[in-house]
Amino acid sequence: MNIRNLAIIAHVDHGKTTLVDGLLRQSGVFASHREVSDRVMDSGDLERERGITITAKNAAFTWKDTLVNVVDTPGHADFGSEVERALFMVDGALLLVDAAEGPLPQTRFVLAKALQQGIRLAVVINKVDRPDARVHEVEEQVLELFYDLAGDDGQTEYDTLYASAKQGWASTDPGKPADDLSALLDLIVQDMPPPRVQPQEPFHMLVADRRYDSFMGQIAVGRIEAGQVGEGQRIQLVDEQGQATPFAVTALQRIWGLGSERVSELTAGNIALIAGAKQPRIGDVIQQLEGPAVPRRLHVDPPAVSARIAVNTSPLAGKEGTYLTSRKLYETLEAACRQNVALSLHETDSPEVFELKARGELQIVVLLEQMRRQGYELMAGRPRILVHERDGQKLEPQESLVVDVPQDFVGAVTEFLAPRGGTMQDMQPLAASGRVRLEFIIPTRGLIGMRSQMLTRTRGEAVYASSFQGFIPWDDRKTPRRQNGALVADRDGTCAEYGLFHLQDRGRLFVGAGTRVYEGMIFGEHSRDTDLNANPTKEKKLTNMRASGSDESTKLDAVRGMSLDEALEWIDDDEWVEITPKTIRLRKAMLKANQRKVTRG
Repeated sequence: MNIRNLAIIAHVDHGKTTLVDGLLRQSGVFASHREVSDRVMDSGDLERERGITITAKNAAFTWKDTLVNVVDTPGHADFGSEVERALFMVDGALLLVDAAEGPLPQTRFVLAKALQQGIRLAVVINKVDRPDARVHEVEEQVLELFYDLAGDDGQTEYDTLYASAKQGWASTDPGKPADDLSALLDLIVQDMPPPRVQPQEPFHMLVADRRYDSFMGQIAVGRIEAGQVGEGQRIQLVDEQGQATPFAVTALQRIWGLGSERVSELTAGNIALIAGAKQPRIGDVIQQLEGPAVPRRLHVDPPAVSARIAVNTSPLAGKEGTYLTSRKLYETLEAACRQNVALSLHETDSPEVFELKARGELQIVVLLEQMRRQGYELMAGRPRILVHERDGQKLEPQESLVVDVPQDFVGAVTEFLAPRGGTMQDMQPLAASGRVRLEFIIPTRGLIGMRSQMLTRTRGEAVYASSFQGFIPWDDRKTPRRQNGALVADRDGTCAEYGLFHLQDRGRLFVGAGTRVYEGMIFGEHSRDTDLNANPTKEKKLTNMRASGSDESTKLDAVRGMSLDEALEWIDDDEWVEITPKTIRLRKAMLKANQRKVTRG
């Protein structure tokens, strides 16, 4: 079959999306006169703002009469489920590794998943044009990784290419740059296997992705694993419980370029977009009517953290958002969970509070930011790790953490991570850059709220990444939390410069003059470990008396604005982040000052 289904997998920021750009350009998907932006596959606003891939995306092109379906996958560990379900649609994968950074936690994660699926792999050492590249050392590390994870000797045999995705070339020799990506395109066509499918068997397809079209409705995406399907054909959707729902194919499409094209029929091996089913879920099976049961299902690693999501109940609720009710909030969260198999939603004792479970903090932050931009007002609590029970024993998730820092900060990082349960596994000097790579094993709860403190202790120099490693017995050590208390408004009103000026010596301010506050709203971080109820709305009393030297200047220090990521990281268990389309606020769960303590813990 002249079809190749291929995934691009790597750690975050190792050049996957840039490489896909080059493949699409050279294969002629874009017209010569067309202007195309960089990272064209990162089409979402959040993806472009953060510089990362959040959802797996499909593209297709032809090279030497072969149709190549490419899946660009996320590199961040929190979006690992996107990689796992993308691997169900492909038969080969390109493993990208940065020529300077080498294999990192997500590299191990995606490689292990690909080897478990029996996928043919080729390695691309990317960014070999970096001045601090260490190609041969990275090659050795990749080989060690394959020997560590491979299930048999055959999986340790792979081809290696050297590339600069940014400059648009790939070569078999790192010292001899090529003119283009022909070597990589030829490797894909010649060495990657055709789809492992059964054309003569009854039709069936595993739903690995979903889309929505205002004209066609819900669209199920997946690779046809057997038989063929045509537009207008009657087939059935089988859910995880085995419940079958017949439907007619109202539209049939295949991936082409960055979009899709309508076709009348598709055979096994193609990635199909099938419309007609009312509520397809990722992991469901679409098959022929009265066909045999398909045992293969899509499973991903379980969630590791959870966060409370609630209706906005602050005194300022309803002033900035469009969607405010618990019913609308639940519908949107439930739809997000249907779209992403790594998310799950659960009700709580309160009808206005829901528990959202996810793979990591960033996954929750991205979903909340998307809802915020759609006009929702809501509140979110501090992320917590999920405790699992197995054979009567309590277990908690564990992560592999890699930290790259200048040599001078090794002691500070080690001292910081030790109370959080971090145990150093390895330390390697990166001679070309004057930095050191530290590898730790650490409980997932040790990573919650870590980012700002890590950057502060290393003066912004730390670069770190983590990936899920498995479960360990629950430890009774206290969960890390912030050291300082909060400055809490004790009344409603508008912040005055005079009042804030006399409070800024007590801590660090989050708001400036003219900001609306209410009783229980947090307007700063206290310099001590207790909370402080104060009045930021106090104004200077005016008189007609003036004396030389009695008027003091009220110049405020810089105000620390909070992003959604920073706010969720900063809050404690008795606090909420209030999220609206225009504002991020921090508040206490109990607003009345006389109903809560100032002593934390």
